[in-house]
Amino acid sequence: MPEDLDGSRGTFRAPRAACAMRADNDYQAVQAWLSLHESPATQRKYRKEAERLILWANFERGCALSSLVTEDAVAYRAFLRRPTPQARWVGPPRPRNSPEWRPFAGGLSARSAAHSLSVRSAMFRWLIEQRYVMANPFAGIKVNGVKPAGMDTSRSFSDAEWTLLRTVAEGLEWSYGWQPAAAQRLRFVLDFAYATGLRASELVHATLGAIEVDHEERWLHVVGKGSRAGRVTLPPLARSALDHYLVQRGLPTTPQKWNPDTPLVGNIAGDAGINRARLWVVMKRFFATVADVLVEDNPAFVEKLRRATPHWMRHTHASHALQGGAELTAVRDNLRHASIATTSIYLHSDDVKRARQMAAVFAEPTR
Repeated sequence: MPEDLDGSRGTFRAPRAACAMRADNDYQAVQAWLSLHESPATQRKYRKEAERLILWANFERGCALSSLVTEDAVAYRAFLRRPTPQARWVGPPRPRNSPEWRPFAGGLSARSAAHSLSVRSAMFRWLIEQRYVMANPFAGIKVNGVKPAGMDTSRSFSDAEWTLLRTVAEGLEWSYGWQPAAAQRLRFVLDFAYATGLRASELVHATLGAIEVDHEERWLHVVGKGSRAGRVTLPPLARSALDHYLVQRGLPTTPQKWNPDTPLVGNIAGDAGINRARLWVVMKRFFATVADVLVEDNPAFVEKLRRATPHWMRHTHASHALQGGAELTAVRDNLRHASIATTSIYLHSDDVKRARQMAAVFAEPTR
């Protein structure tokens, strides 16, 4: 980039002699900030946010990252909700080296925009602490319509909705044109994620060697959020889904015969695994398939499916486990939550069930 855009002469650069970094420009400073985060998933998320902002500053505002002012931050907030011009900024998922790659798949929701702005504000706060820049243009920038922090427990599927998902999944290759290998993999991912509550990143990084056989029980060792190690129990649904999927891949089901490096989720073209982005595409395609099937019969469910992501399987796992009688502490430990308060958010009741139970207790008096 030319010097007027790379930040080497940014308007709000602090005196070079006082800077605690060797960074000469904004790109190097952002790389230093990203290096603080050891988790690859966190690095990817934060890099995406920083990259979008640098590109926007260069192409839309004609300035460097370290030259942005508060008015720019306010304009960027609106841009996140509706990236324009669309031809430049918005497009379907493509490899990063493709000329068709775009930074956005569409406008962000209020919650996603708020998270995006918070990441950028945190980045600028750190750059100020390192005495790289003197001001944070994103300080105090808020997004209206965002609920207080916490998990959105509406992002899960009810028992009836889960039954519909599994019904469509069973006929993917016969009724909806999916390749048999792709359909088999989808059913495994659906059942295994539902039965274990794994995060998408944990699922794609899991291997057969991470499974521990302890008498009659099986456990999966994972490295989760914040690089915390833990183990997740594999209930019968997860074990049967895995055995069935291994047979379909031509692999042994006996643990002693496993290659420990074999990924749990395989590429349909071979034994290699898939990454988190590919899993996202696969699951979104499935949710879109189900939505197309139900578009005329169940518009409310279709609207949920349009918003659904792979992480909804984790929410569904937690809700169904608690509704099925699992103890709160057991669900907490399986999800590897630091606090039981986080898990207790899933202790919500079905509105229809609640109304019926209250009606049964407080029935109209007999006359």
